[in-house]
Amino acid sequence: MIKEIMPLNFIVALRFFGLFIVLPVLSVYALKMEGATPFLAGVTVGGYALTQAIFQVPFGLMSDKFGRKPVLFFGLIIFIVGSVIAAMADNIYMLMIGRFLQGAGAIGSVVSAMIADLVKEEQRAHAMAIMGGTIALSFAVAMIVAPIVGGNWGIDKLFWLTAILSVMAIGVLFTAVPKPPKIVHSYAEEESKFFDVFQDKALVRMYVTFLFHSSIMTMAFFIIPIVMTHSVQDGGFGWEKSELWKVYFPAMIFGFVAMAPAAIFGEKYGKGREVFMVSVIAIFASFITMGFATTPLVFIVGVVLFFIGFNMFEPLLQSFVAKFAKVHQKGAALGVANTFAYTGIFLGGLLAGWVMQHYDRMVLAMIVGAISILWFIWVYTMPNPNNRGNVYLPLDVFDREKISTLAEHDAIVETYVNETENIAVVKYDKDMIDEDEVRGMLS
Repeated sequence: MIKEIMPLNFIVALRFFGLFIVLPVLSVYALKMEGATPFLAGVTVGGYALTQAIFQVPFGLMSDKFGRKPVLFFGLIIFIVGSVIAAMADNIYMLMIGRFLQGAGAIGSVVSAMIADLVKEEQRAHAMAIMGGTIALSFAVAMIVAPIVGGNWGIDKLFWLTAILSVMAIGVLFTAVPKPPKIVHSYAEEESKFFDVFQDKALVRMYVTFLFHSSIMTMAFFIIPIVMTHSVQDGGFGWEKSELWKVYFPAMIFGFVAMAPAAIFGEKYGKGREVFMVSVIAIFASFITMGFATTPLVFIVGVVLFFIGFNMFEPLLQSFVAKFAKVHQKGAALGVANTFAYTGIFLGGLLAGWVMQHYDRMVLAMIVGAISILWFIWVYTMPNPNNRGNVYLPLDVFDREKISTLAEHDAIVETYVNETENIAVVKYDKDMIDEDEVRGMLS
């Protein structure tokens, strides 16, 4: 499994490093551009997410129809163009256009779908956890590199770096990423319509969780650099941009460490809902702490709490969507999930920019606190994400026609055939039936 997914994880690492590396300092940089206001700076910070939201589903659908690799290549090219424009920007509007184009290369759902293609579902949690760890590691390195490079040599150099890294990702795509297996399913055309991905209530729960998770992330990254670098008279702590790594480094360490128990309890012990609830509590506490902190140390404690809560979600979100989605809908379902995520990023940037322009961080903290309460209730009412299992049946032993008839049973979620490995897969509801009963139905 590791061999198959590591090239994709490397692409993910390069791609997300390119996105993350500007986050720790972009709001401060954008505010100094010609024509900038706090609101426009907020749009710029979250702007790439608007086009990500628009194009996630089309990219996911195209990857289902035309193949993962060509769509990944197309998305990386668009991202490169956006990075170059952002690097050359001399006013807030040109910077905004570059960010919009960066987001238009919406390949997140395609990578997740390809990883889901390459590994069995029982291994998918591990694979997605590795991908989440890769993203977290990219995030961690970006938190340290961004303030140092941006503070000493200019933030435009960060955008040039993202373009170079994306060129490297294209090289990895065509030299190291394996071809996904050929999957055959038995769904009629009318059963494969896009809006079917909204029929599963568990999937819809996950979509909204993506929205909450990402919107609050953007609000955090909007206020952290502003509060730390603004003068004491303006409500900040007067740090230099090049010193921001001292804020992000300890937060990154604690957040990274929190991922392992989150993945273990969420996947191995089936406590995904409980992990989400703890994460929301940590995020609630983080914003209250950051909003009302009067010293840099207390504010940094709030940042650490945020990273813990935020990172605990990372190894579980994509995995749970891939579990709930049917095989012919993985690309579309992950596309919808990422659309909700990027919509949240954009809305979070808008809200943070508007609040900071008209009010202050205390008001923003209270707004996030209220959102977190709603989010906690939403997660509390979620079904258990681990209530579905799979049976793998070799086709040289079992009859594929008989296997396909199982889909008529209420306890069977779906059946499909992996032609490359010559096996049939039966997904079932663990609350209604067990693996032995599934096999007994074929006797």
